[in-house]
Amino acid sequence: MYNKISIKKLAVYFFLLLLKRTIFLITLCLILHFTQQTLLQVALIKSISGIRGTIGGKAGTALTPTDIVKFTAAYSAWIQHRTVNRKVVIGRDARLSGEMVNKLVVATLQSMGLDVIDLDLSTTPTVEMAVVAEQAAGGIILTASHNPAQWNALKLLNEKGEFISAADGEWILQRAENDDFEFANVSLIGKYKKVEGYIAKHIEKILELPLVDVKAIRERNFKVIVDAVNSSGGIAVPMLLKALGVEQVTELFCEPTGHFPHNPEPLPEHLSHIISRMESRDFDVGIVVDPDVDRLAFVCEDGTPFGEEYTLVAVADYVLQHTRGNTVSNLSSTRALKDVTQKWGGDYHTAAVGEVNVVTKMKEVRAVIGGEGNGGVIYPELHYGRDAMVGIALFLTHLAKFGKSAKVLRASYPSYHISKNKIELTNEINVDDILEKIEVKYHKQPINKIDGVKIEFEKEWVHLRKSNTEPIIRIYSESESLATANHLAQKIILDIKEIIQS
Repeated sequence: MYNKISIKKLAVYFFLLLLKRTIFLITLCLILHFTQQTLLQVALIKSISGIRGTIGGKAGTALTPTDIVKFTAAYSAWIQHRTVNRKVVIGRDARLSGEMVNKLVVATLQSMGLDVIDLDLSTTPTVEMAVVAEQAAGGIILTASHNPAQWNALKLLNEKGEFISAADGEWILQRAENDDFEFANVSLIGKYKKVEGYIAKHIEKILELPLVDVKAIRERNFKVIVDAVNSSGGIAVPMLLKALGVEQVTELFCEPTGHFPHNPEPLPEHLSHIISRMESRDFDVGIVVDPDVDRLAFVCEDGTPFGEEYTLVAVADYVLQHTRGNTVSNLSSTRALKDVTQKWGGDYHTAAVGEVNVVTKMKEVRAVIGGEGNGGVIYPELHYGRDAMVGIALFLTHLAKFGKSAKVLRASYPSYHISKNKIELTNEINVDDILEKIEVKYHKQPINKIDGVKIEFEKEWVHLRKSNTEPIIRIYSESESLATANHLAQKIILDIKEIIQS
């Protein structure tokens, strides 16, 4: 009897202990969740390319109406400082805050005496092209790109439909910081015009490109599935595919409601829905775009990700076959582009991370194709901006002429693997000091310092840089095997931790 009672008491004791620990873990998870949510609600990042933040909160700590008005007014002052042209084009993606932000931006531009051409739901590359077509003085794209739904941003363009320079961005930041702008009196309030049909005009320009072969695409009779993350790509991409002669299109998350069904960044780990649909082998290719349609990823016929790094590689391979020349990508992009460029007799060049930096380098070396390894394709024959739409047209032409499957096409390129890691920043971390000490530690290796620190090894590289859009240090590494790339990244992370501890 004693033993039975003891065993029963012991069982109850362990059950209560387990229950207590379970409650503790659940409580801890809830605390971490709500802490994360709180941090997300008070994020505001001001940079030379625009202002990005989460909606709601106190002015100066998030993307509030006060901050939107202030920054838009400063941009308006920049326009007026440069030119007598008073015309500005704006457009937005479908995120939930887009309509509200649009009204604030429109009213502010008008109150500064500027005339507004509003494309409403549109894509980033469409707005960029519209600035030139409308002979405007600039443009603003209301999108936080790949950021989650609680984020929004103002991306600023110059009269060429390209992102503003670092110097111009700094000018605008200073004006915003000092409230150094003046609103127009009632007789000089700007005009407003809403214009429809620019996505169709964008598509027309793509179809006019010599390297886009609608006949070849139509004859392949592709079966395509599209994931547009319930943003403006749901309007633009199916419209483009129809114009390209693709009759069999399945739309996945193509209602522009702004309710993102998954993380909107087109990375393999976020594409489980389209991958699971494609495992049935009912499709030839899957197409994934981010909310503002400037980043592009493909999925092979068996559900295998083509790899966002290889979007540019494949498109560049096709372009270089027909237009020999140079290429450019940023320092964090795969070296496969270098291999493909050299195969066709061109020179490969690197640029600092950021579209404006890539574009500047492309113009300098007269590149015929360029972009970023995040799925950003820049084709100067159309315009100098990342454009998923032209990327789709060129890729499908390439795949049609290749005559085999997407997976076979992917296997035809050098196989590299990139490990993408990050370290969150705190006030105690001196980023510049860390980068300087890493540089000293690896001084015997070739080092590129145009953007953070990139260290070259025999068959690998690692790139450390402070993000322009998030409070983190990004650590990218590449090798012929993912295990080696991960090992290299972890080695650098350990080095950083040692530096921080010391």
